[in-house]
Amino acid sequence: MEPGGLEWLLVPVQQLVSWGAAGAMVFGGVVPYIPQYRDIRRTQNAEGFSTYVCLVLLVANILRILFWFGRRFESPLLWQSIIMIITMLLMLKLCTEVRVANELNVKRRSFAAADSKDEEIKAPPKRSYLDFDLNCFWHWSKFTDYVQCVLTFTGVTGYITYLWLDSSLFVETLGFLAVFTEAMLGVPQLYRNYQNRSTEGMSIKMVLMWSSGDTFKTVYFILNQAPFQFSICGLLQVFVDIAILLQVYLYSHYPQKPVSHTAHPASTKAL
Repeated sequence: MEPGGLEWLLVPVQQLVSWGAAGAMVFGGVVPYIPQYRDIRRTQNAEGFSTYVCLVLLVANILRILFWFGRRFESPLLWQSIIMIITMLLMLKLCTEVRVANELNVKRRSFAAADSKDEEIKAPPKRSYLDFDLNCFWHWSKFTDYVQCVLTFTGVTGYITYLWLDSSLFVETLGFLAVFTEAMLGVPQLYRNYQNRSTEGMSIKMVLMWSSGDTFKTVYFILNQAPFQFSICGLLQVFVDIAILLQVYLYSHYPQKPVSHTAHPASTKAL
């Protein structure tokens, strides 16, 4: 085959591979949340998922989008942040509806047990974003409160970014904060496993999905010469995932101590 003919064949293949990698980059981050969403919807129980997952990922991806205005990086990374924000808002909406409905059901049962003749049902106390109660932060009763909080954070950080957009130090720091926040998602799980000396109640499949996804993402960062903050924090994510997998092996083969069988709330990485 002539060199020209070979090049004619390789160019489309390389283009398809590039498109495939970009598509995986854009949508791969939300894949682990699809079974989580379906499970919550099916069971009407959101206890196994921490909404702080949504908080951390919303903050990280909003900051990443703002970073893009100061330093243009790969478009798939920008679209990944947009898709992740939409996904986290959908998760928040479902979790809020399920949690409020369950609280009302618990109130009904306790009221019926206390006085079966009393037909009055008291709804659970309403928690609002505008109450400014730190004890109720991110545990509000309406999805619109979460949307208002996200919009407020976006507006404030967006205005600050606009004022300091000409400062390379600010822009680089903003980029580091964006990816570092996301890189720290697995640390609470790692620490809780260490405290409990056990990984009971943790989804191994989810850990493997995150490990493969973080590895692919980091390789993508390096090969596409993304800003150095992305590569460094991507490597940090991979190391945290490996550490969690080592805990799974260690605590399953060499149990440290018995643990109670109470429900384990999900970490900020929803493992």
